Amino acid sequence: MKQIPVDAARLGTLMCVVPPEPRINQETGQVRTDQDGVTIFVVGVSVRQQATRRADVIDVAVTGEPTGITEGARITVSDLIAMHWEIGGRSGVSFRASAILPASPPPPPSPSARPKSEGERA
Repeated sequence: MKQIPVDAARLGTLMCVVPPEPRINQETGQVRTDQDGVTIFVVGVSVRQQATRRADVIDVAVTGEPTGITEGARITVSDLIAMHWEIGGRSGVSFRASAILPASPPPPPSPSARPKSEGERA
């Protein structure tokens, strides 16, 4: 399988739409692991392109359970690669990352940008 590096920074907004769950071998029903026996997890990631309103959902596999990832959370993906596959006349693209982490929270608003409460003077 050819591995194609993907610049995740250029993808736009990434959001978890399906929380991490172990990847299951569809033929055997067994949980998939890497060569060291560590469970592979899959996360459903919504990718919203910066230039358009279009959004796509991709499944991203990662070794080990990502922590702090919940449905609706903004995330970052490290070392994302795409791999073209073909099996039994079917083909597609799968995605893998070295890590999936919660995105840094936005900085708090500056005091001057804080809305005035009732009773406060401008």
